[in-house]
Amino acid sequence: MPNYRRAWVPGGSYFFTVALRDRRADTLTRRIDLLRNATRRVRARHPFVIDACVVLPDHIHCIWTLPAGDADYALRWRLLKLIVSKGLPVGERRSPGNRARGERGIWQRRFWEHAIRDADDYARHLDYIHYNPVKHGYVRRVADWPYSSFHGYVRAGRLPLDWAGDVGDLHTAGE
Repeated sequence: MPNYRRAWVPGGSYFFTVALRDRRADTLTRRIDLLRNATRRVRARHPFVIDACVVLPDHIHCIWTLPAGDADYALRWRLLKLIVSKGLPVGERRSPGNRARGERGIWQRRFWEHAIRDADDYARHLDYIHYNPVKHGYVRRVADWPYSSFHGYVRAGRLPLDWAGDVGDLHTAGE
């Protein structure tokens, strides 16, 4: 098993991907209320700014900025996963390892984290987050996915409603 090394930048901005263990599940969008409540609870005790987020049925992409002097995003994700897990009925498949550790089998054990390096890196990850529902084929236009910070960016005048166009328009694009 690889020796994972996390980037710890107090007050930094980070891109995350957090996934369900069962990548065919729709738990995150079906139970969006539970995820939102868990996020509010964690933020109340351990503040952070959600710069961007998209929730898909089986995974989440987001950019968080932590308070100055604080780099403990792992604690926040652990609590968020725990609160969501406790709010779901028991019944998922659990591996022997999950059982031995007393864990539920809802989430993948690890998550992807990337410390944002600069404004260009931030912009690339922001675009990735907002385009992700189109990439996965859930919608043809970014604006059509309801579980995305994209809508807040449009309301704030930071992005146009037709940002990234319509995948139906791609048939006219050359290679």
